[in-house]
Amino acid sequence: MTVDPNNPNVFGIWPGEVTTELPETFDACLYFIGRIRTPWKERKDCPKNARESEAVCTIELDPRWAAALKDVESCSHLVVLYWMDRSRRDIVLQVPRHYGVQRGTFALRSPARPNPIAMSVVRLLRVEGAKLSVVGLDCLDDTPLLDIKPYFASTDAVAEAVVGWHSAPKSSVGR
Repeated sequence: MTVDPNNPNVFGIWPGEVTTELPETFDACLYFIGRIRTPWKERKDCPKNARESEAVCTIELDPRWAAALKDVESCSHLVVLYWMDRSRRDIVLQVPRHYGVQRGTFALRSPARPNPIAMSVVRLLRVEGAKLSVVGLDCLDDTPLLDIKPYFASTDAVAEAVVGWHSAPKSSVGR
């Protein structure tokens, strides 16, 4: 992997990855509503899938948004949206380490994407003031928080959903 010398906070390029030129300006602004505390300091340490870890993580909401947590303790699971601020934004083709086959960014759940928005469904353990203890995150420590929503199994789960390349046997993937 090579590192971008102009931006030490951005991950480099893995073999087989292809980048594109980014637009000169942004189209929107966001408010980071808090920070996520996890045990992972480096990309290689993060679980590749949030469901692989039982690590208890803490969502620290900015106090100005604390009132928005009213009734959230009644939820068993939440959708957490976060900003992968240390990810590259110019990669269009990637080679996932666990598959070794080049795929388009929009066919992957990789943090490297034009707008590095990530999503995890987490199990809520407890709410203490403006802090939530959860299980099911896969991000680096101090990741900016974008939003929290209740998870509705009745509308959010799609039992018949398929990712064709992911369901194929690994020996035939990409051939």
